[in-house]
Parts: sequence; structure tokens; C-alpha cells
Amino acid sequence: MSFMGFFPFRAADLAIDLGTANTVVFLKGHGIVLAEPSVVTLETIQGVRRVRAVGDDAKLMLGKTPDNVETIRPLRHGVIADLEIAEEMIKHFIGKAKANAGVRLRGSPEIVLCVPSGSTAVERRAIRDAASNAGARKVWLIDEPMAAAIGADLPVTRPIGSMVVDIGGGSTEVGVLSVGGLAVTLSLRVGGDQMDDAIAAHVRRNHNLVIGEATAERIKFEIGAAVLGDQPRTASIRGRDVVRGVPTERQIGEDEIVDALSETVGQIVEAVRSALEMTAPEIAADIIEGGIVMTGGGSLLAGLDTVLSESTGLPVIRADDPLFCVAKGAGRALEDLEYRGVLHTV
Repeated sequence: MSFMGFFPFRAADLAIDLGTANTVVFLKGHGIVLAEPSVVTLETIQGVRRVRAVGDDAKLMLGKTPDNVETIRPLRHGVIADLEIAEEMIKHFIGKAKANAGVRLRGSPEIVLCVPSGSTAVERRAIRDAASNAGARKVWLIDEPMAAAIGADLPVTRPIGSMVVDIGGGSTEVGVLSVGGLAVTLSLRVGGDQMDDAIAAHVRRNHNLVIGEATAERIKFEIGAAVLGDQPRTASIRGRDVVRGVPTERQIGEDEIVDALSETVGQIVEAVRSALEMTAPEIAADIIEGGIVMTGGGSLLAGLDTVLSESTGLPVIRADDPLFCVAKGAGRALEDLEYRGVLHTV
């Protein structure tokens, strides 16, 4: 049977960027219909564990739950860490995506799932099984750098070399693409979550203050940067004083956050340089002209494009709508026959 016989591109079909930090759902014919945190809150009553909240509602509970309630992320570094909970989360997001689009659909959808390029066959089977058990009729996989490049409108199917750096919550994907394939790919298990951890560790070490995950993330958004700006910013942080054990508020400067994030930023820069060293000369010549395109939430870190450009000597461009590039690219692969060759199974 032909490829098209397996993949009829029905209106029910979905593309899902199942990320460590956030999940974005693309519904064929509707575009992006859902973007929520990849977080699940579980409640244990009389020894029975059940899902209490998913997505936005669950994230509000992070660090604030009683002993019988736990809030977890079922993915780590872009791959599934808890299969059962991941299935529940995918089911919830599929249902909510359909509701958000105002669509009543019959039958099971076909789903395109984005996976880190460095994920193992076991990890790919886990993500496929989670989607299948959540009700998918057929599951296709697409490598995240490829999806990001398609979403950023790079000429991936033409004999023109291009480079994409997708910085997500749990991983950074570096891909060099040409003629519908990945010529070079590097998957680094470092991303936005590691930036949050670095900020929390810095605050504890230098201010004797314990802060939660949500606070570290807020500080990253407010004054996070890869290089100190012309007008350094400050922000207030609230947490528990390590010595006195009481809630305390302090001020923190942008220079401290730049210092805290320097190791993570350095790892991302080194991965990009390593990928460039492995790139064929003719493709490298195209990248000199087209530059490096950044996608993903981590690409929004102030000054990161400047640091990358200075380190590589190449122009660095942040894609339009970087948070949704991967899901949009997977969605285009779902809808457009030009990209059908980039989809694969385990």
C-alpha cells in the first residue's frame, strides 16, 4: 500500500509538540489550538492515585500541594519519564484541543509527534505508545530540528543548506538541514529548565534564599539575559531564608542572572560550534548567507543571539513566533505533501 494509503490527512489529525515544559497542539485545518504546560497534578485518596489537574491548572499548584497531592512533569529532557501519566496528559490535551477548536470529531485521529533528534529507539517507542494508548489511530514521528526548520520557513526540501537551533525546556536541538534531511544533528539535554535550576542555585548560594521553580522561571523572564544589557534590570525575589527559616524578600540584579546562566549558555554555544565543525563545506557556505535560525522558548533569552553571533561569526536570526515553530512545522508536515518524506515511524 502507498504512503498516502496509510496517511489520509483527515480533518481529525493532529500534530503535537510534546515538550518538557509546554505542549503545543496543531489541529489540521485550524492551526495552533492549544498551548499549555506539560504538568499533571495527581491526588491520592485511600491509596488510589488519580489525575486532579492538567496543564495550566496543574502548573498553578506547583510547589503548593499538600502531602496527598503531587505535581509532576511526565517528560524529562524531551522524552517520556512516566508513560502512564503521559498518556493521561495527551488524552486530556487532545480532548481540550478539539473543544478549543469547536470541532466534534468522530474516530481516532492520526498524530504527528515531535521527538528529540538524539532520542533512542526505546524513547521513541515510549512516546509512540503513549499516543497510541491515548487513542491515536496512527502515530508518525518527526525530528524536532526538522519540524522547527519547517515552522521557521527554511528551505528544507531544496538543495540549500540551513541551520536551526531549537532551545526548549529540557533540550536544545541543533540541526543542519539540506534536501529534506538532517545533514548534522546534535541533541543537548540542556534548556530552559536548566536555566531555572541555575538561577535557583545562584540565589540559594549568594542570598541564602530558597526559591521555587515558578519563582526562578519568573526571574528568568523578567531579567534573564545571556549578556549584560545597556540598562541592567533588577527584580524582587521572595523565598524562604535558609538561616532563619522565614519568608523573605530580596532584590537581585541582571548581572547576577547573566553570571548564573553563563554555564548553560556556554554549553549551547559549544554545541552550535561543534555542529558547524561537522558541516560539509558547501552547506557551510549556504549557512554563511542564510545565518543561524533560533527557535523555541529559550531563544527568547535576551542577548543569546548576540552571544551566538559573536562566537560563530555568523548572522543569528530569531524566528517569528519561536514558541510555536516546532508545532507549526509538524502541522505543515501533516497538511503539505511536500514534507511527507520527513515523517517516519519507530
